[in-house]
Amino acid sequence: MGKVVLYSSVSVDGFIADEDDQPGPLFDWLLSGDVPLDESGELKVSQASYDYTRAYWDQIGVTVAGRRVFDMTDGWGGNPPSGIDHVVVVTHRPAPEGWDPRAPFHFVDGVEAAVARAQELAGDRIVEVAAGDVGGQALAAGLVDEVRMDVVPVVLGSGKRYFGPVHAQHLLEGPEEVIEGDRVLHLRYRVRR
Repeated sequence: MGKVVLYSSVSVDGFIADEDDQPGPLFDWLLSGDVPLDESGELKVSQASYDYTRAYWDQIGVTVAGRRVFDMTDGWGGNPPSGIDHVVVVTHRPAPEGWDPRAPFHFVDGVEAAVARAQELAGDRIVEVAAGDVGGQALAAGLVDEVRMDVVPVVLGSGKRYFGPVHAQHLLEGPEEVIEGDRVLHLRYRVRR
């Protein structure tokens, strides 16, 4: 079984979006370089960010996200982002009316069940859990093996927290990796067990 990774871009004060769910400049680093990150050519990063991010993205088999993110992105048009094979959506509601049942999206009630389903689908590839409320729930449940964050030099002041409403202390090892890109610092920590 592959490892479970909690991931997102984050402000230096720990937010993944503002109060209106807008990321502001948190993804500007994906447009700040000259090395294409994917085949679209729209995302261009520094060579250091490419080496780190592309290697990580190529290992992801499944992303676990909350229903809020799914709804905000309109389900990515039925195509998982960044070439990922499947998306598991944590929700108490069924798939939206008219949703194509052949789309590689799985609607699961509860974070534990969602991570278990994602691990089945991912096999030995990485299960990525989106930071925020769902990510914080997965961390609190002891389901996360690693925390990755792309720290962007901005202070949002308030908004949606990287770890959501986690109310207990969780120790991390490392950092295992620190990579400086253009307008971003890539960090990777193992979760202490």
